[in-house]
Amino acid sequence: MTIHSLTKSFSSTYGKVSYDVKGNGAPLVLVHGTPWSSFNWRHIIPGLSQWFTVYYYDLIGYGDSEKGDRDVSLGIQNKVLKELLDFWCLNNPFVIGHDFGGTTVLRTHLVEEQAFEKIILIDPVAISPWGSPFFSHVNKFEAAFQGIPEYIHEAIVSTYVQGAMYKDMDTETLNGIKQPWLGSSGQEAFYRQIAQAHQKYTDEIEPMYSTINKPVLIMWGEEDTWIPIKTGHKLHGKIKSSEFVSIPHAGHLVQEDQPSILISKILKFLLK
Repeated sequence: MTIHSLTKSFSSTYGKVSYDVKGNGAPLVLVHGTPWSSFNWRHIIPGLSQWFTVYYYDLIGYGDSEKGDRDVSLGIQNKVLKELLDFWCLNNPFVIGHDFGGTTVLRTHLVEEQAFEKIILIDPVAISPWGSPFFSHVNKFEAAFQGIPEYIHEAIVSTYVQGAMYKDMDTETLNGIKQPWLGSSGQEAFYRQIAQAHQKYTDEIEPMYSTINKPVLIMWGEEDTWIPIKTGHKLHGKIKSSEFVSIPHAGHLVQEDQPSILISKILKFLLK
């Protein structure tokens, strides 16, 4: 089994960010969502790096990046991405965001006024209402969740993340997703990022979607039970410069369910 790891770090205003860079060509930035990490890009990085210089990182509070008692909400993730882009000296890169990563990309473009050559959004959290009963419970009882026995926490994480795939999640994928959330600091970080998730961060930018004039590709897993595909069609209607592509036999984690199809759609859009 190939172990996913990040070899570089950047000290942002909000904490240490772990990242890596692979390939040659025009810059392409990958932004993961929740409760994922850059691990979930591992199937598509090798293919994309044949055409692009691929920059990928773990959000603050996720993966190998700094955890701890801090703000890891969507309200600061766009600020971190902007600092990273400045650090990398990228003025107008291509960008791909999945789930909360899609939200972060949109907020970086609309709030931070960061230019992107083209934008790809994969099952993003972008249209209200969103959230789940689980999110609501964690928000109300975060301290209680952080105090549950580790074996119960691991079972919760395992059950939760497996629901994001259409196919059965193999052991390697499950372990790669769980690993950053295990141990006392991982457990606290897992419930912290859920407790800090708030719809206000998308409500703030949703009225601005009609102002986006950069080419946008919205891709959605047809079997996404976390965010139904009808939400994707609604987002497509709000972003006039967007194209919409549905991915069959894929759930919310399209990059795990259908990486080959995903790569082909990405290249077709970015290289035309």
